[in-house]
Amino acid sequence: MFDDSSLIQLGPDLLRSFVAAADTGSFTKAAPMVHRTQSAVSMQMKKLEKDLGRELFRREGRGVVLTSEGDVLYRYARRLLALHDEALVAMGGPKLNGLVRFGAPEDYSTRYLPGALQRFAAAHPRVQVDVYCDDSARLRDKYRAGELDVVLTTEEQAGAEDSRPLPLAWLVADRGAPVDRRPLPLALYHMGCLYRRNALSALERAGIPYRVAYGSPSMTGVLAAIHAGLAVGPVSVGTTMKGCRLALPEDGLPDISPVGIRLRVRRDGATPIPDSFADFLRQELTLAL
Repeated sequence: MFDDSSLIQLGPDLLRSFVAAADTGSFTKAAPMVHRTQSAVSMQMKKLEKDLGRELFRREGRGVVLTSEGDVLYRYARRLLALHDEALVAMGGPKLNGLVRFGAPEDYSTRYLPGALQRFAAAHPRVQVDVYCDDSARLRDKYRAGELDVVLTTEEQAGAEDSRPLPLAWLVADRGAPVDRRPLPLALYHMGCLYRRNALSALERAGIPYRVAYGSPSMTGVLAAIHAGLAVGPVSVGTTMKGCRLALPEDGLPDISPVGIRLRVRRDGATPIPDSFADFLRQELTLAL
């Protein structure tokens, strides 16, 4: 029996555009990441929806969000792209042997690193990856001092090479979140954190009184207070935790300005390992090369 679905092709270029649009929530923002125009990405997504007979995106404000069916395709797309890139590296890449020193804030390590590490280890099983978690300011200092080869840091905004915007949102407990309490109790990272700065600026612009109820240098401490329903706090939009959710419009909390996420790679010519490891991180973060 002839199956029309056999004519559908989910090529890597198409899937990269789809993933970039899903991650950024915008065809316009996705376009430079996949080296296409906004109209080209929009046409790709329309064709993909037509070929699959499914609505993958829905409009929300000035951007787009995945539908439930789009979310299913997203999970497969990430896996397909990972396998595609892993196969290319395994067949054509150098056989690396050595060490790479990588630094990232704790929340980035738990969110982005597992997938990249898994694929990198499959392609380069003889490379040791040493991971250092710290705040972005100290990581930049270690990188400049030559103590780290690759770092992932939070920046005030995107725009530099190997960077992209990172949207922020309020995380609240599913039940009993103190969103109506005044002053609003907050769980925040310590002074110097850009999440903290942007969240406080948003509240001040909105005229919402607040108090810092819980402070922590780690994501674990911040999330514990939020999960207990004792406070609310800013997180990146991809953050998930059982018993918590991102704030909804009816919660009355103001929008938080995004920050930037940036990848830095030491290129001293001594070894190709840092560049190779960074390539896997770029794929995980859908960063433009």
